[in-house]
Amino acid sequence: MNKKIVYGIIATLLVVLAIIGVNFYQKVFGNAVHKDGAIYIKSNGTLTEVTQQLSNFIDAPENFSWLAEKKKYLTPKGGKYVLKKGMSLNDVVNLLRSGNQTPVNISFNNQDTIEKLAGRISQQIEADSLSLVNAMLDAAFLNTNGFTEKSALGMYIPNSYEFYWNTSAEKFRDKMLKEYKRFWNNTRLNKAKDLNLSKEDVTTLASIVQKETAQKIERPIVAGLYLNRLKSNWPLQADPTIIYCIKQEKGQDFIVKRVLNKDLEINSPYNTYKNTGLPPTLIAMPDISTIDAVLNYKKHDYFYMCASVDNIGFHDFASSLAQHNRNAAKYQRWISEQGINR
Repeated sequence: MNKKIVYGIIATLLVVLAIIGVNFYQKVFGNAVHKDGAIYIKSNGTLTEVTQQLSNFIDAPENFSWLAEKKKYLTPKGGKYVLKKGMSLNDVVNLLRSGNQTPVNISFNNQDTIEKLAGRISQQIEADSLSLVNAMLDAAFLNTNGFTEKSALGMYIPNSYEFYWNTSAEKFRDKMLKEYKRFWNNTRLNKAKDLNLSKEDVTTLASIVQKETAQKIERPIVAGLYLNRLKSNWPLQADPTIIYCIKQEKGQDFIVKRVLNKDLEINSPYNTYKNTGLPPTLIAMPDISTIDAVLNYKKHDYFYMCASVDNIGFHDFASSLAQHNRNAAKYQRWISEQGINR
């Protein structure tokens, strides 16, 4: 055979091999991910499901499936995985195979019930709301850690926390218990002791203060007022506890715009018009700022407060019943003018 022909064949083969090599390299190591983003792999997720999610980030998901099989990535590890524009398929497979997931920041505040809290958390991690409720209200867990179904909400301190997305309901609950114990450090415990209150008492009072005013600047004043009543063995007469009682009877979605005299007769240990002292447990989830407002309450001689007509959203405080009656009459006239009956 003519040497030129042989050389030509060899050259052609080399070119073909070079093209195949370049294509293979590009297929495996070339830029594949065309945008930044993240995928969320379920704890029992399948490779097919992973490939479907990746189809939003790569143009040839079948190439990913091929490479995943070659690299023995067959059983996905659950979690959130962040993809960067320009990553190769090899980068993606290595990331997913390593299980090096990215944590998520979850947050919650002002959830009035365990069920509402579970619903909020289930929007941010893999665990569903039912499994979260079951874990949070597990009788053995509550008994071991000194909580009841009514007081369990107090274990969850509103804030932002870092979790892995595929955290189970039980692990979420257990970590929140650790955060609760960390929150109640010696400084806070000593301040509670100075008030002759337990940490549970502080949380209960804070939940009332939280519902009484949305104004952070007022909360230390309101806390001081309730502490004045407690020290004098007065009933707290806190409307938020009456609203809590009404919602216990009529459902959490029932809207109360005005507390009526008949509501004050509700027979419940949470009715602070009929009972002295604090109610048995918290009535809502207080913010950290509100808990600290109780622990660092403002000292004064106020025993009465009434929603302000002149400064909407705030309260008028009084030391005497006569002044309070004037404030209350002014408010009642105003609220009737607004046509608010319930």
